[in-house]
Parts: sequence; C-alpha cells; structure tokens
Amino acid sequence: MKEIGEKLKEARESIGVSIEEVAEDLKIRASQIENIEAGNSDAFKDVFNLKYLIRDYSKYLGLNKEDLIDEFNEYLFDYTSRLSLDDIKSAKKERKQAKRIKSPYTIEKKSHLPIIMFILWLFILVLVLVIIYLVVNLNDIDDRNFVEGSVVTESK
Repeated sequence: MKEIGEKLKEARESIGVSIEEVAEDLKIRASQIENIEAGNSDAFKDVFNLKYLIRDYSKYLGLNKEDLIDEFNEYLFDYTSRLSLDDIKSAKKERKQAKRIKSPYTIEKKSHLPIIMFILWLFILVLVLVIIYLVVNLNDIDDRNFVEGSVVTESK
C-alpha cells in the first residue's frame, strides 16, 4: 500500500496540485488523501471504499487506474492472507456478541395475536356449548309440553 501511496503522491506533486485541491475536486477529506499517500490503510474502515478512492484519485491524476487497482488487489490479498485463524475466530465472536445487543428501538414487540385468537376460540366454544344446551333443553321442554298437553286432552 505504501508504494501505491508514493506513486499517487509523486504524480500529484509532479502536476503541482495541493492535497486541499484534490480533496475539494474529489469531494473527500484532505485527511483521506494524506492517509492514502502515506499508505495508511488502517485509517479506512471499509477497504472497498478505499479501493474506490484510489481508483478515483488515480483517474484524477491521469494515472492508469487499472494498474493501481490491480496493485491494490494484490496488496489486499497479501494482507488478508496473513490474517491468523485466531483473528478470524475473535472477529466472529465479536460479531455474534454485537448481534445480541439490542436497543429498545430495535427490539421487536411481541405479538398479542395468539392470545387474542385463543380467547376468541374459547368464546366461540362456550357460545356453541350454550347454544347446544339451550337447543337440547328447549326440545325437552317442548316434548314435556306436548306430552303434558296430550295427557291433559285425553283426560277431559
């Protein structure tokens, strides 16, 4: 990464453009240009963003952007292939722990729908049982009245 930064810095100085002018033209911070030229990739959180900054900066300076991007990809491959397995595992653990932390604004509210559905089904069941009870009892009452009525008419 240091070599990429040096190439960009030499090209910028050879055409006589200041860091502030580059930053203003590319609409980025001057500190980002300084970090690129110093080869400080750790100052960037996102390597893809850094890659695009290098591409835009090299294009701005009139350099062959494909060559610099290829060089950056090689640097990135070398850098990532040097990561130890322990570093990768610890990053995964940190990621899992970060997922567990929830803000009151991101916690999903529990749905009351199952409780409401249970109460509704219970109400319907009770209603059906009451209707069945009434139908059976009304039939019994009608049967008694019919039987009593026929017995009364026979005795007269």
